[in-house]
Amino acid sequence: MRAVRILTDEAVAGMVTANDIYTKNNQLIITEGTVLNNKVIDKLRFYKIFGLNIYPEKKIEEESYIEDLRKTPEFKKFNRTYVETVTKVVGSFNRIISGDHEIDVDALLEETDRVLREGRNGTHIMEMLHGIRDYDDLTYVHSMNVSLICSIFGEWLKLSKGEIRNLALAGMLHDIGKLLIPKEILAKPGKLSNREYDVMKSHAIKGYEVLKDLPLDINVKYAALMHHERQDGSGYPNGFADNQINMFAKIVSIADVYDAMTSNRSYRKAFCPFTVVEDFENEGFIKFDSQYLVVFLERIVESYLHNIVRLSDGREGEVVLINKFALSKPMVRVGNDFIDLSKEHNLRIQSIL
Repeated sequence: MRAVRILTDEAVAGMVTANDIYTKNNQLIITEGTVLNNKVIDKLRFYKIFGLNIYPEKKIEEESYIEDLRKTPEFKKFNRTYVETVTKVVGSFNRIISGDHEIDVDALLEETDRVLREGRNGTHIMEMLHGIRDYDDLTYVHSMNVSLICSIFGEWLKLSKGEIRNLALAGMLHDIGKLLIPKEILAKPGKLSNREYDVMKSHAIKGYEVLKDLPLDINVKYAALMHHERQDGSGYPNGFADNQINMFAKIVSIADVYDAMTSNRSYRKAFCPFTVVEDFENEGFIKFDSQYLVVFLERIVESYLHNIVRLSDGREGEVVLINKFALSKPMVRVGNDFIDLSKEHNLRIQSIL
């Protein structure tokens, strides 16, 4: 296969190097057969390599940040721990619902802690969770995700260790009432009828009734009851507003909505996280408590920095800078161009690759 010489500025992700590349000091920095990506191209520029030989017939599509992440040993270990943990949670939930076993709070929280220990920090855990989004979204998986998000969220809010512990438990148990909802309603692929929707909404009260007599912190019980209440009084089951809503319920509600919208459902595909962030920015401050929502949105977008995204015009690029004043509209690098989505009103991020 014949190689051709190109300028480094003409290099694009997916091209394959035709020979070893050395610095002026004869230091090997890139070997023959290397598939170019943005990081490799940046390395060429850093070492002032102005030209290189590539195979023109050979171009490999650049793998996304998440695809690269999934291949790492740490993600594989995280994934294994996550699956084992969800399996144990299923057993714990069934025992709680049946009432034939006392709730073991420490055992439940240990499952969350096992997963959290697989990450370096909160942002890293959120990246890992994004990597397992292809799993079927069951009540148990959603509950585990919300528990993990709540634990990280609690740290972002600088809550005490005891509060974070109970908040993680609240996230774990917030939807336990759904186990008492008929499966044909819970997993219905189409739109629910008014009657079915009323049955679905009853999971908040059912969950509270399951937990109310158990030796749990009262905030955990209220989170199950009130996680669908909204600041403007538009939620259910009681139409509570603002200060009527329990603090834990306010925090859990944000984590609940974020995970639900970024996960696959039987009736729809997962929404792009940046779409969810945009929805929160546009309408969330009416529905959710701003003191918690601002912190969540600012920190959650950090977990998507350096991800490869597809724009609404079909182009693909890397998220390189977060815009603090428009979190859903970061700076994206497409080739050698930097696109500020806050100034491009006809462009948006369509998906994370």
